[in-house]
Amino acid sequence: MESWIYIHIEIQGQKDPAFAQRMLTYNYRLFDRYARPIASLAVLADNDAHWKPDHYGFKVLGCSHQLNFPVAKLLEYESELEQLEKHPNPFAIITAAHLRTRQTKHDPESRYRAKQALVRLLYQQGWEKQRILDLFAVLDWMMRLPDWLEQQLWQDIQLIEGETQMPYVTSVERLATEKGMQKGRQQECLALVTRQLRRKFGREPALDNDLTQLSLYSLAELEELADALLDFNNIEDLEAWLTQ
Repeated sequence: MESWIYIHIEIQGQKDPAFAQRMLTYNYRLFDRYARPIASLAVLADNDAHWKPDHYGFKVLGCSHQLNFPVAKLLEYESELEQLEKHPNPFAIITAAHLRTRQTKHDPESRYRAKQALVRLLYQQGWEKQRILDLFAVLDWMMRLPDWLEQQLWQDIQLIEGETQMPYVTSVERLATEKGMQKGRQQECLALVTRQLRRKFGREPALDNDLTQLSLYSLAELEELADALLDFNNIEDLEAWLTQ
């Protein structure tokens, strides 16, 4: 007899006091919609080692409602990075990429070396072409590099493909074309945010270092900063946002 369950996965990138309540809300709304068992799973990708909600519920007038849900806290895998990088499960390499990205937030050269190593691992796993390209697209999105290191990485990829005799570069170049369009939008947003910060804070000595960091930020992150900086009162507000 066929049996259906629905799996709800919530990926949370930062600490949110309302997260556990939202898990319960989504769980019962899905149950209400489909009338089937709902498995709610949480993946926490934040930087707070002490935050790990795994339940939410309430009791009132003899009634109770409680959801307990499994949690994968990516930060807890930091001590297992080497094992993750060697594991054949594609989710392991994505977790490793997330942790390496976090470790190298203010160190582009270390990020370049980590990204190069992870790309090489993609080709060593024996995966089919499409899986390599899909995972590469995720790595490339997560582990942003300055232009000069990005160019070096593309040269490395061609060498890796020559060594492994897996010539996927033409497909990767198509990804690069799409990425180039995204990069153009990212650069436009970066220029806009830079002008806004210069106008707001002038020639604050600390601002130059902060602006250098912004080249590593994605388009979505820069757009978020463009909104947030309207409420900044001083350079400390910017630095607090960058380190959150």
